[in-house]
Amino acid sequence: MGQAGRLDDVTPVVASSDTRQYRARAGKRSKKQIGLAFIAPFGLLFALVYIVPIIYAAYLSLFRQQLVGGNRFIGLANYRELFRDPQFWDSVGRVFWFTLVQVPIMLILAMALALALDSRRLHGTRFMRVSIFLPYAVPAVVSTLMWGFMLGVKYGLFGSVNNALGTDLNPFTPSTTLISIGVMVTWAFTGFNMLIFYAVLKAVPRELYEAAALDGANEFQVVRRIKLPALRRSLIIAIIFSIIGTFQIFNEPLILPSMVASSGITTHYTPNLYAYKLAFTGSQQGYAAALALVMAAITIAVAYAVQIRGLRNVFDS
Repeated sequence: MGQAGRLDDVTPVVASSDTRQYRARAGKRSKKQIGLAFIAPFGLLFALVYIVPIIYAAYLSLFRQQLVGGNRFIGLANYRELFRDPQFWDSVGRVFWFTLVQVPIMLILAMALALALDSRRLHGTRFMRVSIFLPYAVPAVVSTLMWGFMLGVKYGLFGSVNNALGTDLNPFTPSTTLISIGVMVTWAFTGFNMLIFYAVLKAVPRELYEAAALDGANEFQVVRRIKLPALRRSLIIAIIFSIIGTFQIFNEPLILPSMVASSGITTHYTPNLYAYKLAFTGSQQGYAAALALVMAAITIAVAYAVQIRGLRNVFDS
């Protein structure tokens, strides 16, 4: 009788424990379902905008449009032909060297502007912030048209200078066109990167600056020991975004040939321009799709290498 009573006392405790575990599992399932419901619209949109086009491009890259026989399956022949295409590698090399020169100049300029604005030694910092960022808000097509008119030798600034001084300056010769495009891209995106760096600097605790001042550190030492280390992680992100952006350069070489003569811009001046011409002028959608996928893989590989190297340097320091 005593043993039965002890069992009766234990049973409600066991049942209560099982009930709590069941409710905890049910609560977790409910939270998971709510989370999935919230991310479902983004997941659907991401699949439709990114995943499906990539799959379709991969499908197109396995076919070739022919005058006789129509669209024919050729397997990986487009990729084999692409890797032997000198025009493709010429465009990749041009964009690579453009990125190697333009990205450091743009980011150094953006960091210098962010440091200047954060120094609190300038007047009208709000106006300057907006003014520097404003070019990023200008559409790329409008920006290209503006710079084309301004730098053109027929009716632009350089044309007026040549007429006044009797010179023959031309920023759109085959040897200088890429430099002019670099000026356009730098003007457009410096403000965006500056805003990223400036936001990071504003998040640095002011107590660090006060401690450095008490230790007798000058402005240069504060920049070197506090501000630049704080910018390392954001600099990696800016480099990755800049590499992706410059590898995709398209608007400038597409629009400039119609505005300036003898610019040296060919149909394969950049990989994106080459893919566009192949798809919409040459009716080679399969070959253009293969080119786009290979360029995406190259861009991802370069960006990933920069990210891994940059993060390793950050953690090592």
